[in-house]
Amino acid sequence: MKKLQAVLAGIAVLLLALAPQFAGAQNFPSRPIRIVVAFPPGGPTDFVGRLVADKMTKILGQRVYIDNKPGANGTLGGGDVAKSDPDGYSLFLTTSGAVTVSPHLMAKMPFDTFRDFAPVALVTTVSEVLVVSPKLGVKNVKELVALAKKKPGAVTFASTGVGSPPHLAQLLLDAAAGVRFLHVPYRGAAPALTDLLGGQVQVVALDTPVVISQIRAGNLLPIGIAGDQRVAVLPDVPTLAEQGYPNTDASNWYALLAPAKTPSDVIDKLNKAVNDALTDPGVHEKLVSTGATPVGGKPQALGVFMKAAYDKWGRVIAENGIKVE
Repeated sequence: MKKLQAVLAGIAVLLLALAPQFAGAQNFPSRPIRIVVAFPPGGPTDFVGRLVADKMTKILGQRVYIDNKPGANGTLGGGDVAKSDPDGYSLFLTTSGAVTVSPHLMAKMPFDTFRDFAPVALVTTVSEVLVVSPKLGVKNVKELVALAKKKPGAVTFASTGVGSPPHLAQLLLDAAAGVRFLHVPYRGAAPALTDLLGGQVQVVALDTPVVISQIRAGNLLPIGIAGDQRVAVLPDVPTLAEQGYPNTDASNWYALLAPAKTPSDVIDKLNKAVNDALTDPGVHEKLVSTGATPVGGKPQALGVFMKAAYDKWGRVIAENGIKVE
């Protein structure tokens, strides 16, 4: 009898210890939720984050707000969230680069992608679109490749930094076309775009939302999509694969992550809120109109997706000997 009483007492103590966790998950959220965006206000990641956060606020009944923490290729903000309490109130809206590319480039990372984060949901994918000045005289990727072969090392390919999606898009095209463009890295999309418009560089691959307004204005000519499918806002622009250059998908993507050990019930509530936000007609239309593709889905699917991207970019970076100084 005494043994049974001891067992029951132990179970009672355990249940009391777990009670706050169960209550927390059941009542979540009971205060504002912070989503860290590791880029300055006004950029595409910030736009997506604010759009989704506003809708999540209405769905969850608590304020969901954006906290911009730019720096270190997006890893600074990630490190902040990785060290936060695993309670669902601090989240990380990451790009592909911060969690699947930078770990292969940086000697010291402020987090481990798969140890320190729990997947919540894949928010959007964003294809890279190759754009040139209309003055360059090429109308498709084959003509661009022909020009690069005619002038080896003279055709400049801008990027937003070493190991960025534009740089990776160039490396994939180099391999597929058997050509080498002259890589010109910039500190972000704005200066790369400015120099492309000014004629200092000849081609760049950028997130569709970044260049769509310049394309619509006729200032830039889209010649190919570095993704696995065409983009809704540019239906007449074929992918690089369609033009004869396979294995050239360098799509960027934005995903929502929580600190590791966040309760599964909390993850499920956040996942449902993201999915509901993405299926809202207003949110969906605004994302698609900029060139982003709403995705959603289960946390487990995001985990598998991230691991595949991590392995893919690890191989590309190793094969090309890319290093960040």
